[in-house]
Order: sequence, then C-alpha cells, then structure tokens
Amino acid sequence: MSNASRKVIISCAVTGSAHVPSMSEYLPLSPADIAAQAIEAAEAGAAILHLHARDPRDGRPTPSPEVYREFVPTIARATNAVINITTGGSTRMTLQERLAYPRAARPEMCSLNMGSMNFSLHPLAGRIDEWRFDWEKPYLESMEDMIFRNTFKDIREILTEFQAHGTRFEFECYDVGHLYNLAHFADLGLVKGPFFIQSVLGILGGLGPDPENLVTMRATADRLFGRENYHFSVLGAGRHQMPLVTMGAILGGNVRVGLEDSVYLSRGVKARTNAEQVRKVRRILEELSFEIATPDEARDMLGLKGPSGVNF
Repeated sequence: MSNASRKVIISCAVTGSAHVPSMSEYLPLSPADIAAQAIEAAEAGAAILHLHARDPRDGRPTPSPEVYREFVPTIARATNAVINITTGGSTRMTLQERLAYPRAARPEMCSLNMGSMNFSLHPLAGRIDEWRFDWEKPYLESMEDMIFRNTFKDIREILTEFQAHGTRFEFECYDVGHLYNLAHFADLGLVKGPFFIQSVLGILGGLGPDPENLVTMRATADRLFGRENYHFSVLGAGRHQMPLVTMGAILGGNVRVGLEDSVYLSRGVKARTNAEQVRKVRRILEELSFEIATPDEARDMLGLKGPSGVNF
C-alpha cells in the first residue's frame, strides 16, 4: 500500500506490567480507572487498546480473569475499539497464568512476544525516593536477574491454540532476531499475513532507541516478508516514545503510545491520561498529513474477525 493512500493505526497500551505505581500517580490501577482511561483513549483516536490487568489493592500485575472481567466488557460496550489482550503478562507469571484470560476471552487480537530475552527496568529502582507500595522496589530490582521466557515451543503453542478461534496477533519484536523467529513460524505455515509487527525500541535487553535501529527493523521486515504482507508499527520506550513513533510513521508504519510505554507527555511533564498521549500523536500525524484509521478500518487492514467473535 502506498504511503499516499494508507491510514495510520494508533494503538494505546493502557497500563502494562513494567511500570510501578510510584512512577506516576496517573498510571491506572483499578478496573474502573483502566476502563475509563481506555475508553477516553478510544474516543481520542486509538483504534486498538492493548490491555493488562492489575490487582486493585496495590497495583501489582495480575493474570486474574476475574479482574479482567471487571473492565474488559465495560470497554467493549462503550467503544468500537479493537481489544488486544496481552499474552505477555509479566516476567513473573507462568505461561499458563499469562494465557488464562486470553483463552477465555478469545479476543480479536493478542500480543505475542517473539523471543525470550532479558527485559529489565532495574536501573529505575535507584531513581525513586518514595514508594507507594512495599512490593514495588523489590519488583524492579529483581528484574536484573530475570528472563522473559518466550520459547519456540511457547510461541508455537500460542499460535496453534489461538488461531483456531480466529485471534490474530500483535507480534512484539524487541530485536532483529525476533523478526527471524516470526519468519520461522511463517515458513512452517503456522502464521499467515498480513502480520502486525510491533517494533519495540528502548527496553534494556532489546534494541536501543536509535533511529538507525528502527531503519534496520523496517528493512529486515521488508526483506523477510515483503512490504505488502505486513503492517509495521513502532513503540518507543520512555522519553523516546514520540520521536520514534513519528519516525516510524514517516517510514510507513503505524504507532503505539500509552502509559505502559511511557509515563510522560513531554520532557518533565507526566501524562495525566493515556488519551493525552493519543491526542498528541494524532495531532503530530495529522500535521504530517496522515489520516487516522478507525477501528473498523484497522480490522480490515489486519484481517481481524470482528467484535462479534469474542467472548466478553
């Protein structure tokens, strides 16, 4: 698809599992707050809402289907956005825990991390002076000695099971090797295009947030899949969020923002809501003469089954 005719999909990752509550008082923790911020982000222009759950008592990540059910149906009733449920959960969850709610929900889309890796925010533990909850500092510090497990067997089992009921994927690729992992499964016939590839830059353990790395990811995906057989998207961690997603759009990609990826709106200014980030990136894109995809346009681009096929 030519750049002149394409529309840009905005994804919003609402809360995630890496950031701890002490990083921002605006990070949504309770089901009601997650729902409210997700709905506002959709109203601001996010076609896809990427969702994690948190324990409402203290904000720690949770795989509990019961907690998900407190906010996912609310979002689905209030918006037409594509609801994208994580299968990544957190580095501390077993694979079965990570898959508990997605298995029940059968969403249009799930995220799928394309390789095991060191995934860490442990340096941030030394930059926070006051903690809201006792679990937060040990949680960050222990990342230094943890591996985010996503083996070939794990990925194969997720692809096989979830595609059987029509779920498609946001393939999260933190390094060039993850693109080759996706190509491996495509060669086996276990996944078919159009692929939705999320290039993740700036996480310690993955590719750094250098523009050259973004160009490399784009060129490698072109070589492996052919530009007509995938949709490229970009996520920049922390302060690199807006520059990298803007560059990604210029390179023909889609964009992801949200408090999972950065708690800031601009230098030294925290985002009060996810919608603030969505509105900002939408303004940037429209100033560059890009059109924003609606949820139904995103469904058509990505070959999604539609909201009638989900179980929430």
